[in-house]
Amino acid sequence: MATQVSKVALLTAGGFAPCLSAAIGGLIQRYTDVAPEVEIIAYRYGYQGLLAGDCLTVPPQVRAKAGLLDRFGGSPIGNSRVKLTNAADLVERGLVADGVDPLQAAADRLTADGVDVLHTIGGDDTNTTAADLAAFLAEQGHDLTVVGLPKTIDNDVVPIKQSLGAWTAAEQGSLFAQNIIAEHNSGSRMLIVHEVMGRNCGWLTAATAAAYRKWLKAQEFLPGIGLSQEAWDVHGVYVPEADLDLEAEGVRLKKIMDEISSVNLFISEGAGVEAIVAELERTGAEVPRDPFGHVKLDKINPGAWFAEQFAETLGAGKVLVQKSGYFSRSARANDQDLELIKQMTDLAVDCALRGESGVIGQDEERGGELRAIEFPRIAGGKPFDITTDWFTALLAEIGQA
Repeated sequence: MATQVSKVALLTAGGFAPCLSAAIGGLIQRYTDVAPEVEIIAYRYGYQGLLAGDCLTVPPQVRAKAGLLDRFGGSPIGNSRVKLTNAADLVERGLVADGVDPLQAAADRLTADGVDVLHTIGGDDTNTTAADLAAFLAEQGHDLTVVGLPKTIDNDVVPIKQSLGAWTAAEQGSLFAQNIIAEHNSGSRMLIVHEVMGRNCGWLTAATAAAYRKWLKAQEFLPGIGLSQEAWDVHGVYVPEADLDLEAEGVRLKKIMDEISSVNLFISEGAGVEAIVAELERTGAEVPRDPFGHVKLDKINPGAWFAEQFAETLGAGKVLVQKSGYFSRSARANDQDLELIKQMTDLAVDCALRGESGVIGQDEERGGELRAIEFPRIAGGKPFDITTDWFTALLAEIGQA
C-alpha cells in the first residue's frame, strides 16, 4: 500500500440507479481480495447517516458473499438527498442543530469514526459534496481520501463517458414500454405518453427509444388481425436539447393518428420544463424545488403537460401518461453495466489504497481513459449530443427528422 488505510466507509446518495447494490458488492469484494485487513463500514441513507452517525460494519459473512449484491437493485444501505452546504434545509429536517456547520458535523463524525477513505456512489451532487467535505477536512489537517463512483441513469456527468446504471435503465425502460404500448388498442384514437427520467439530459429517453425499437424490429407482426408494427412503433421522441415546434409536430402526429388510430410518444421529463415553469411563475404559482434547487419534476408533471398540448390537436379519444423512472432506476444491473461496475470498483479500491482521490470514470477529455477524475472537473448537466449518428437515424426512421 502507498498509504496507510485501516478503515473505509461507503455511502450511496441521490436517486436510485441500477448499479448501487452491485457497486457496493464490488467494493467489498475488491477490498476483501486485496486488503482483507481493512475494516469496512457503511453509512445508512447516505449523508443523512453520516450526520446522524447511523452506520453498520460489514461483517465477514457479507464479505464472503458480496457477489450476491449483483442480483439485486436498489441500495441495501439506503439513499437520501442531502446537501451538506444547505444548512437551512438540514436544520429544518432535524439533521443538524441550528448554528451548526453541517460540514463540520460530518467531518467530526468521520474523524471520530477513524475513517481513512470515503467511497461515495452517486451523481455529480453526491460527488461534489464529497469533494467539499474532503477539502474542509484537509483545511483541518485530517487527511481523507475520497473516491467516488458515477451513478446516474441520466448519463449526464461531465466529463464521464458512461455513468453506471444508465445502460440498464434504458433496457428496463424498453421493457416498460413494451407493456404500456400494448395499451394502444384499449380505446380508439389513443395517445400514449411514455415519460422517461432525464432532467437536463435526453440521453436516457433517446437510448430507451432506441432499445425499444431494437426489440420492435425483432418481432413478427400480423397486420391482418390488427397486430401492426406501425401501431406499436415510436412516433415521437422529445429531449431537452432539441427545440420543439408544437404546432408542426401536432400536424405530423395527427396524420399518424388518422391513419392508425394511435400515437406513442417518448418524452424526457426535462423536455418542456422551461415552458411549464414560466407558466407557473406567470400565474404566481409556487415552483416546487428540492434542497439542491432543482425543480421537482414529479410535482409539475411534464408528461401530463405534453399530453394536454397534443390531445386536442390529435383529436385523442383516450390519453395514457405513464412514467418508467422508478421501474427502471430500481432494477438490478444488466451484464453490460456489471462489467463496467467491476472495472470501476476495482480501480476505485486501487486508487483509495494509494491515496488518490477523484471520481472514477472514462475521461472524455483524456481519450476515454478510465481513471480517477479530479473533483473540480466533475459537473452535472452534460447535454446529450442530438447530432450523434444513432439518434439522428432513429428520428429519420420514425419520420421526425
